[in-house]
Order: sequence, then structure tokens, then C-alpha cells
Amino acid sequence: MPLPPLQALPMDAASPTPPEPLLLGVDFTSRPTRAKPVTVALGRRHGDAVRLAELRALPAEADFAALLATPGPWVGAFDFPFGLPRELVETLGWPTEWPALMRHYAALDRARIRATFAAFCDARPAGSKFAHRACDAPAGSSPSMKWVNPPVAFMLHAGVPPLIEAGVWMPAVRSGADRSRVALEGYPGLLARELIGRRSYKSDERAKQTGERLIARKDLLGALEAGRTRLGLRLKASNAQRDALIDDASGDRLDAVLCLVLAAWASGQPDWGLPAELDPLEGWIVGA
Repeated sequence: MPLPPLQALPMDAASPTPPEPLLLGVDFTSRPTRAKPVTVALGRRHGDAVRLAELRALPAEADFAALLATPGPWVGAFDFPFGLPRELVETLGWPTEWPALMRHYAALDRARIRATFAAFCDARPAGSKFAHRACDAPAGSSPSMKWVNPPVAFMLHAGVPPLIEAGVWMPAVRSGADRSRVALEGYPGLLARELIGRRSYKSDERAKQTGERLIARKDLLGALEAGRTRLGLRLKASNAQRDALIDDASGDRLDAVLCLVLAAWASGQPDWGLPAELDPLEGWIVGA
């Protein structure tokens, strides 16, 4: 059954004309299934409030492609890297223009990516095995060449080609044709650490889905609703939505909501909140 149109989102009764644009927060997985789907938080911004309208699970790659094809205007923050470290790219002799680099990267299979990146790391001294993008330090993110725990290199491999195919505008890498559909790289850990420090709030392993992590999810959601981030935005959610966010021990729904808040912040910033000086080969994590 096809997904209902995003334009069908409920609107605030006090606002017959919904604020623009529609907002998407996307927690991505490189191999979506019914057990581990791509998770999407949909909402709209009303002043300093971000109202969560809907949570969606996308269990197939075709569902993700359909999401991207939704007519604009919308702004989405996607939890996967959009670029690779320039140091890595130049060392490997890969194309140094983003479109050509992504075509080259997409043509590789995962085994080749893993072997290439492992060989790069093996040739480097301990303590500096991975190459990093400029945004990694301020965001506190994993290097986009990492192929395990988390396998963000494979998420890039699976996520960027559909963005290119959909023709969405990716301002950090200067790519895309339709500027009414804006895709930004998000990282939920950026806000989560600001609100609850290094406390763990999620795990895909049932044995690690502890009471401590449950409390951390409650605290994280409460802080989002109170607007305690430096972004100056507060989340509005229904009781049923709050329960759904807290009960999801994997944290996928909360991560999607964290990306939603990042998209809401970017939607109100000049140049989407991106720094004036950035490397379009590497891209940038919004809010870093």
C-alpha cells in the first residue's frame, strides 16, 4: 500500500495556512527492513515550537525513494554522511569533485569499500587511523569512512545515490536541481550530548535495553520539550507520540525527532545555518 501524501499532515487549528516548509527528520539505515526500517519524523515549525505531526517507518528502499520524491517545499535532516574526508579522497586518488566522487563511490561494492578503507587505516600510525572531515570535531561525529560501529561509510553508500536520483538540493555539497526540496546532513548525537551528556539512551540489542537507558530517553525528551538546546526551539508532541518515543528502545524514533529539530533550526537560518567556508567535497553537519 502506498504511503499517504505528506501534504495530508494535520495543521494547527489556529493556523489555517500551515507554516512553510514541511520538515523531515530521518534516522537512516543502509539496509531497511520491517524489523529495522528507515524512521521519519514529520512536522512543522510554529515560531520557536516544532510540532511533531507524525512518525513513519519506511521498511523498503522504494519507500525512501518515494519520500524524497514528495513535492516541496520541504527541508529534511538526514542521519548519514553526505561526503568523505578530502584527505582520504586525495590519498586514494579518487575524484575530487563531489558528483564524480559519488559516482565512483556508488560503483564500488561494500566489500571493496571495506578493504580499501581498512588498507588506508593499516598504513597509518596508531591514534590517527581514520581520516576526518572538518565537521567531525565540532559535531563529535564518527568519521564518514568508518565501516563498523556505526557503519556510516555504508550508510553514505546507500543514502546519497537516492538523494542524487531524486534531484533534491544539497547545499553543503552544492548539488541538486530542485531547491524547494532541501536535504541537509543531520547528526542526532549533536543535540543528544548537549541535553544529556554522554549517557546512553538506546541500543538495538535487547540485553542492553536497560532501565537506565529508558530514563535517559525520558530525560532527553523532556529536555527537548523544554527547549533546553542552544537552538532555541522546543518540541511539541502528543501524549501518544511521547509514549512512542520513550518506548522505542532502539532510539530510532528519538533520533528522527532530533534530526527534525535540526531541520527546523536550519529552515530559519541564512544559508541553512551552514558556515560560509566549507569544503563541498566533504559536506557539513547542520548545527555543528
